[in-house]
Amino acid sequence: MRRKLIAAAVAASVFIVGCGGDRKSSTTTTAATPTSDSMPAPDTTGAELAALRVPGDYPTIQAAVDAAKPGELILIAPGTYHEAVQVSTDQLTIRGLDRNTVVLDGKFDLDNGIRILGAKGVAVENMTAMNFTKNGFFWTGVDGYRGSYLTTYRTGDYGVYAFDSVNGQIDHIYAAGSPDAGVYIGECYPCNAVLSDTVSEHNGLGYSGTNSGGNLLIINSTFRFNRAGIVPNSGSYELCYPERETTIIGNLVYSNNQGDTPAIDVALLAMGNGIIVPGGVLNDIENNLVYDHDKGGISLVPFLEDDPNDSVPAPEKWSMTCAESKQVRPVDPGGAILWDSMQNTVKGNVLENNRGADILVASVGTDTSTLGNCFAGNTFTTSLPKNIEMLAPCDATGTGDWADGAYDILPWLTEVHPPSVDWKTSSLPALELQENMPDAATAPARPATDVPMTVDLAAITVPKKPA
Repeated sequence: MRRKLIAAAVAASVFIVGCGGDRKSSTTTTAATPTSDSMPAPDTTGAELAALRVPGDYPTIQAAVDAAKPGELILIAPGTYHEAVQVSTDQLTIRGLDRNTVVLDGKFDLDNGIRILGAKGVAVENMTAMNFTKNGFFWTGVDGYRGSYLTTYRTGDYGVYAFDSVNGQIDHIYAAGSPDAGVYIGECYPCNAVLSDTVSEHNGLGYSGTNSGGNLLIINSTFRFNRAGIVPNSGSYELCYPERETTIIGNLVYSNNQGDTPAIDVALLAMGNGIIVPGGVLNDIENNLVYDHDKGGISLVPFLEDDPNDSVPAPEKWSMTCAESKQVRPVDPGGAILWDSMQNTVKGNVLENNRGADILVASVGTDTSTLGNCFAGNTFTTSLPKNIEMLAPCDATGTGDWADGAYDILPWLTEVHPPSVDWKTSSLPALELQENMPDAATAPARPATDVPMTVDLAAITVPKKPA
């Protein structure tokens, strides 16, 4: 979620996302740099592979990037690099030879580890970024992007960040210690992107996606020990609203109640929720395992935007592409607007020990029975309103009383939220060794011209609970 400060605690201002208690994970040690003493290092010879080598051929990553031509491979040897790399050349592949020991370190002074501005098809692989004041790895305004086998640790905004970008893939990520989101994909429709095989923990938000969607898949990933887990949301403070058509399938989402993380205001308010959709529409949430949250397991809630740039678009405008919507001049509505979560599908999820409710649906001033959300085949104990699968089945006419167990979400605003912790000094789990990219030293360049990968959604089942 972009850094939009909301005037919370004003009774009429109903930015509705959650907060909760201060449940911490058992890992709170700190680490300054990664180590590599318990995982075999990949082959780093790079024999016969055509590449621009750092520091062999070029003393810095930036020098190699500046010298590279479209389609070329940059190979970075193990070492610590105090650089903020800027990329503007199309179709580069920028690869570390060892994910755990090729380290970009911003020293709490530099802004982005690697920033790709408008360059098409750039792939960044197999390295770590830490201690940057903004983001670890950042694509903005691009067509074609891929980030694979990347680690981010202690970053002042996001870990891995794709903004106003389409046709992308983010996979095999570890992200920890960001005040906003460990991983973010925003302002795109259709995004045509996949996020998979990611672990995001000890961030303000595990995943955030403002005004994104359209063939956007969040799959086979773990979101734990954040303030809140997966948070796709709408808001006119960025373009391409509303958030819509995000597919969230096969994820492990648990214990997102972490009160000792860095956190923007939105993350403070969202705390204690697993998958929370503030004002998102037409999302598909299936086959996720969601447990141990102080608020909701899956929460479909409103977002009241108190200083909007435009009005909420009518449903007939939801199919407008991002490119088309950017051509429409916004009109100041003259006051706050309410984004309701509408026409979302929640099926086949397994939910347990979510103490507010396993499934939670709420609005402010809107009849929740008219929102068009549907629920089927979920394994759960509690819902608010009660009997949610009878009230709003996906393939039948609902029956029952929506007032029975209707959830009053306004008190969330007055609850005390654990304050944000300085991202530079917050307590994080020690940075463990992460999986290396196979054949990093010998694989040819692979720019992001074949993304995203094809996914068989029907084959994704509910993940197993960890021991």
